[in-house]
Amino acid sequence: MTFRFTTAGESHGRGLVGILEGIPAGLPVSAADVDAELKRRQGGYGRGARMKIESDRIEWLSGVRAGETLGSPIAMLIWNRDWEHWQDIMAPDADATPDPLGRRRQVTRPRPGHADLAGSLKYDRQDARDILERASARETVARVACGAVCKKLLREFSIEVGSYVAELGGVIAKTPTVLPSPLNEAADQSPVRCLDHDAEAEIIRRIDAAKAAGDTLGGVVEVVALGVPVGLGSHVAWDTKLDGRLAQALMSIPAVKGVELGLGFEAARRKGSEVHDEILPGFARATNRAGGTEGGMTTGEPLVARVAMKPISTLMSPLKTVDLKTGGPAQAQSERSDVTAVPAMGVIAEAMLAIVVTQALLEKFGGDALSELKRNVEGYLQQVRTRTPKGAAS
Repeated sequence: MTFRFTTAGESHGRGLVGILEGIPAGLPVSAADVDAELKRRQGGYGRGARMKIESDRIEWLSGVRAGETLGSPIAMLIWNRDWEHWQDIMAPDADATPDPLGRRRQVTRPRPGHADLAGSLKYDRQDARDILERASARETVARVACGAVCKKLLREFSIEVGSYVAELGGVIAKTPTVLPSPLNEAADQSPVRCLDHDAEAEIIRRIDAAKAAGDTLGGVVEVVALGVPVGLGSHVAWDTKLDGRLAQALMSIPAVKGVELGLGFEAARRKGSEVHDEILPGFARATNRAGGTEGGMTTGEPLVARVAMKPISTLMSPLKTVDLKTGGPAQAQSERSDVTAVPAMGVIAEAMLAIVVTQALLEKFGGDALSELKRNVEGYLQQVRTRTPKGAAS
């Protein structure tokens, strides 16, 4: 079966659904495994009131029986608890007696930085709510659910996926020379998922100041995959290159405006001797400036991506815009929102990285059952080991 995933649902609709195809049969998985990731996504200092309303948990709709995957499509449902306050606004059926002014809580003053205006023009909608409900980052709860299953599969092969906040609100955190392991266990101890306690205190201060000013903050997250084998992805076609697929997946996260692998843009400022990773006996690398990929394939070193998130576009002190109904100037609409969601974005980035790595793993090794996949992976790793020069350090 081809590996793929999709999501459905609106921010204030009945719920969200994640559908994941191609996971082999026999993977032990529970709702608790997924719910733990959903809870991590809801955390982080600077989140808004919505996180106090929702308590995200999945319900299996298909693909799992007796605690194991079946090899068939996995469907997961996450109910929106806030739906009870939005039923008349988001009801799918036409109103029995339509109000000539339309449903309440229309959005006719599009927010700069959001999908409101471009989506309203593209889909010919008079109410930008038809756009923003799907464009909302609430959709990512279904991505994290799918990513949680992928993380569970990757752990069967000793692949760990984690993240931490490297920068928030203009505060650059110091990164440890050696990352702690498990990475998430350490990062999640911080309310802003930062590994630098001094930076953490200043970040919290800036979040509080932005909240008081009705403003929002962006930042940068570093997401890492450890234990990834050499050779995932391919150099033979543009759409099989793993780094390209990672960039696309991470850029698809709402409000993300930049992705770097390894040194990223810094590599363009250095000489070649200061960029490329020398190869040591045993095929290890002296450095990992490439971020774990060369030529569109994994090198066996940690996959490292930096993901930049702009400030959230809903401001409590709104920017100027134009009213869709009148065409005249207006102040942008305000919806309940976060001051920052950078810590949560790291959890979403983990999910997207896990999904891409899982897809590449299954493409290379195949297998309808977990046992078959494990045999295929072990056979390949044995092949790689036979290529290691004799006398090389183990």
